[in-house]
Amino acid sequence: MSLAHFTRRQLNLCRGFAAIASSSPHARTGTVGPYQVFDRSVKNIQRDMAATRDGGNRSRTVDYVRDEVADRMMERFLDIKRNFNSILDLGSGPGHFSRLLESDKTKKCIMVDASKATLHREPDSEFEVEIERIHAEEEDLLQVIEPGSQEAVVSCLSLHWVNDLPGVLVQIRESLKPDGLFLGAMFGGETLFELRTALQLAEVEREGGISPHVSPMTAEGDLDTKDVSNLLGRAGFTLLTVDIDEVKVAYPSMWELLEDISDMGEGNAVIGRRNMIKRDTLAAASAIYKELHGNEDGTIPATFQVIYMIGWKPAPTQPKPLDRGSGKVHLKEVL
Repeated sequence: MSLAHFTRRQLNLCRGFAAIASSSPHARTGTVGPYQVFDRSVKNIQRDMAATRDGGNRSRTVDYVRDEVADRMMERFLDIKRNFNSILDLGSGPGHFSRLLESDKTKKCIMVDASKATLHREPDSEFEVEIERIHAEEEDLLQVIEPGSQEAVVSCLSLHWVNDLPGVLVQIRESLKPDGLFLGAMFGGETLFELRTALQLAEVEREGGISPHVSPMTAEGDLDTKDVSNLLGRAGFTLLTVDIDEVKVAYPSMWELLEDISDMGEGNAVIGRRNMIKRDTLAAASAIYKELHGNEDGTIPATFQVIYMIGWKPAPTQPKPLDRGSGKVHLKEVL
């Protein structure tokens, strides 16, 4: 049985700068899937650099999107009337979600992340529950976690960088005990649509063509709620809930947005991307961005679309729908 909720909320935030390095080593081998869209080695370098820049202070300054999404994930988590001995936070980063966990809900959190610097950015004293940190690729979860060993797995804004999302979802399900919980949040296809359109129009105008500068939100393409529901079902999850949300942030200009993207470790990591953008193209993109999307107060908006998902590993004790035709009350009587 699948239940999909479609809701939209907006949080207006203000941020009061921008080159993204993209020199690309050879693509990482040994991933879960049959093909690669993202260069995982470059992505880990970007995130390590972001986490250590200025002693981690610049990284903390741009935690606002992940912290807000973690808060909204926690709302959904607290709606689940169950306590856990341990929770695994996949692609945990410095612990945006894990730092919100309280001891009356769980005793321990296992944080798994591919960026060592990001994983260890915050000391254990920042967490209320016991913390275990594992430096490992999200795509290789079952190499570091025993199958059927976890009561719950959460993931806050990391799955959009994996090369084989269906394969990772299968690994998450395999790592869970029967009736285990998966709660995740990932960027949707409308994320940073304003920046994408501005860059594309500027490149067509100045260079006569376009190339990918803003990464697609996953290797599967720009997903929506229906796509995510289908992926969770194919991965073997049941009792699905999927909903969509938005975080809107206001920036003084496109340059501050680009700088924050870099400090977040969210720079482009698509294999085959161009190593640079011409300065005049960026200047044109900035003007187009403000013209097409600018706010009345002179700022520019950036939309972060977030898809939240909940799924459960099947178990005999879970509620199941009745057989078709077994109902005793006609729907017309109810309505």
